[in-house]
Amino acid sequence: MKFELEEEYIELFKLLKITGVADSGAQAKMLIEEGHVKRNGEVEFRKRAKIISGEKIEVGDDVIEVEA
Repeated sequence: MKFELEEEYIELFKLLKITGVADSGAQAKMLIEEGHVKRNGEVEFRKRAKIISGEKIEVGDDVIEVEA
């Protein structure tokens, strides 16, 4: 799926919540803590990592492409 970025960046856990990959902010944080989230192919453990345009986030079969 594609996500249109309206600001300079979005925090990772908020992106998962907004796109529906996680049902809540708490679930999004849990997915990140447990190592289920990849950022550009690398596991990302920072819940508030600043995701910018051009990045690709993967959670299981869900792929989010962030665009400006």
